[in-house]
Amino acid sequence: MIKVVKFGGSSLANAEQFRKVADIIQSDDSRRYIVPSAPGKRFSEDTKVTDMLYECYSAAAKGKDYKPLLENIKKRYYEIINELGLTLSLEAEFSIMEACFIGKAGRDYAASRGEYLNGIVLANFLGYEFVDAAEVIFFDDNGAFDADRTNQILSQRLADIERAVVPGFYGSMPNDTIKTFSRGGSDVTGSIVAKAVKADLYENWTDVSGFLVADPRVIDNPKVITTITYKELRELSYMGATVLHEDAIFPVRKEGIPINIKNTNAPEDSGTMIVESTSKKPEYTITGIAGKKGFTAVSIEKDMMNLELGFGRKILEVFEKNGISFEHMPSGIDTMSIIVQQSEFEAKEQEVLAGIHRNVSPDSIEIESDIALIAVVGRGMKSTRGTAGRIFSALAHAHVNVKMIDQGSSELNIIIGVNDADFEKALKAIYDIFVSSVL
Repeated sequence: MIKVVKFGGSSLANAEQFRKVADIIQSDDSRRYIVPSAPGKRFSEDTKVTDMLYECYSAAAKGKDYKPLLENIKKRYYEIINELGLTLSLEAEFSIMEACFIGKAGRDYAASRGEYLNGIVLANFLGYEFVDAAEVIFFDDNGAFDADRTNQILSQRLADIERAVVPGFYGSMPNDTIKTFSRGGSDVTGSIVAKAVKADLYENWTDVSGFLVADPRVIDNPKVITTITYKELRELSYMGATVLHEDAIFPVRKEGIPINIKNTNAPEDSGTMIVESTSKKPEYTITGIAGKKGFTAVSIEKDMMNLELGFGRKILEVFEKNGISFEHMPSGIDTMSIIVQQSEFEAKEQEVLAGIHRNVSPDSIEIESDIALIAVVGRGMKSTRGTAGRIFSALAHAHVNVKMIDQGSSELNIIIGVNDADFEKALKAIYDIFVSSVL
């Protein structure tokens, strides 16, 4: 059996965490390929190494005094090295990094050094081979991830290596400059490595024991989701659930490799298993609830719009021309509502309204802001009668007015729009009716 294991920044924030990671890896001989993040926060007021690198690079590139900032970065790494009792020097690496900072090698290069240096330290501590991600993970000339070339080179490179550390978050462009994924991209690297070595399991270790049914900032001690499908995860990630970088799903999904979200500080917890599909019946009718505030509904009304060919296309064309993507589009016979991000819409609202009038000559247009969208997601909803009724009954009982309803044809999720002010109240009401009431 082969496992690829990725550890987040909080799992590698200091020497104590490094020891926990080593114990986890060494407790299972199948954990052969390790993907580390840069050191995260050691305590709530601390600064992540990635942010320290950004600040140092900015100062160096602008010709300001960067030396104290660089020394603080060195101190973070040597504190780990010394407490682990390693005889490892990173001075050559820091010298190269300093020269590249002064030479304006780019913010991506700067950010990547956190994972790069942490990878060297972790490989040294474990006695594993270090493989620089820049040599095996590639982007094309447009900055898009080159999946085919990466998989070919990475699988060849790791075929002859029994145990390796591959730092997360970055790769290289055709001109050999460093390119990073978006923040949290070490999750993606882990998924790419898992695909390349045809892993049986991709373990993603973080500081929580898996995905939670609802946001713990809103719901007290929400239940852990034991098993979730990739489709359910995509729906929840889109609406704000952020334990795993959503792009990490695609490489392993194509290979049928499950992902296990685990807690470095509680390794005995089973965590959440993410799978392509499952016959396991979910513990509750719903798998999870997630949502976001800050949307605007643009409602267009026109008599007989359903008979006007291309009406919807003409409406959406206006938003496209103004660089605004839409989230949902509930409609009736003579009405259509376009749900958009409020922050995107506000800057272009008058241009959009004028464009709609020119394109379709509506009878009226109404705008309603400060709307929150809540996604109720679950494979169990398809086979359970009355799910929507229970949701609306719970919201009515909590005195929450529903502004919008949108259900996908897969019956995997129901999207509900409410006032921003009712967001937390609505989440609690839905959680209570499906989870708390069956405990």
